[in-house]
Amino acid sequence: MQMTRRDFAVMAGAAAVTRPAFAQTGAQLVTRAIPSSGELLPAVGLGTAQVFNTADDATRQKAAAVVQALIANGGRMIDTASTYGDAEVVLGDVIATAGLRNKLFIATKIEAPDNAELKRSLARLKTTKVDLLQLHNVSDTQQSLARFKEWKSQGLCRYFGITSTFHDDFTAVEAVLKREKPDFVQIDYSLDDRVAENRILPLAAEVKAGVLTALPFGRARLFRAVRGKEIPDWAREFANSWAQFFLKYLLGDPRVTAVIPGTSDAAHMTDNLAAMRRPLPDPDQRRKMVSFVEAL
Repeated sequence: MQMTRRDFAVMAGAAAVTRPAFAQTGAQLVTRAIPSSGELLPAVGLGTAQVFNTADDATRQKAAAVVQALIANGGRMIDTASTYGDAEVVLGDVIATAGLRNKLFIATKIEAPDNAELKRSLARLKTTKVDLLQLHNVSDTQQSLARFKEWKSQGLCRYFGITSTFHDDFTAVEAVLKREKPDFVQIDYSLDDRVAENRILPLAAEVKAGVLTALPFGRARLFRAVRGKEIPDWAREFANSWAQFFLKYLLGDPRVTAVIPGTSDAAHMTDNLAAMRRPLPDPDQRRKMVSFVEAL
């Protein structure tokens, strides 16, 4: 019987936090080069929307375990935002307390090119600079990123980008990508929602912007669709869980720089990170994955 994520969590326990998953197989981890610099980034990270919203002890403990699992299993990227409740506060405390800042690639988002909001995020994250600063939910086709470029030149961020998880705003995303040429674009992209595949990914490649994929499980739609089902035999060559199946579809596209599934469970984090183990599905297998999901 195929192991569920809940079963995996029970069996993996705390050991998953400290033992690198890739060490069990020796498989090479998938990394991707950031187009604007060539810097290599592990291809699976951590999203934090609706995950660490409250700064209570239970949330801090979960965050600490998840961040340790991320690092232990070869990951680096954490993506958060000024509007994710207390997520920046929780992450800042966890990272500073454990002295992990230099081991992480921290990305956050602000709602406007506003100095006060940036200073607040940096203070909450307890860092003098972030690796990636993003303008959240771009909706204006004339949006300027001049302030973000200034902040990059001042050393307050190493990269800058834009985000949107609203298809109605993809026209704005396309316009800003073409004109401003940010280092990154973050969009929603999953096996059952492939709008970005034809609209955003080709343009991102053209302007040499890295691509982060939010909501890679389709707001849990994909897990609901396969509940009670086993991974098909033809997919076991590259996936040991449904999470890996869904994430590896995205990583099978070389234009995707990193996937950032959200979780507050260390065992799920470890399972997600195992999607960085090769092999990845080839184009024929990816088409088969699409057909499989569409038939559910």
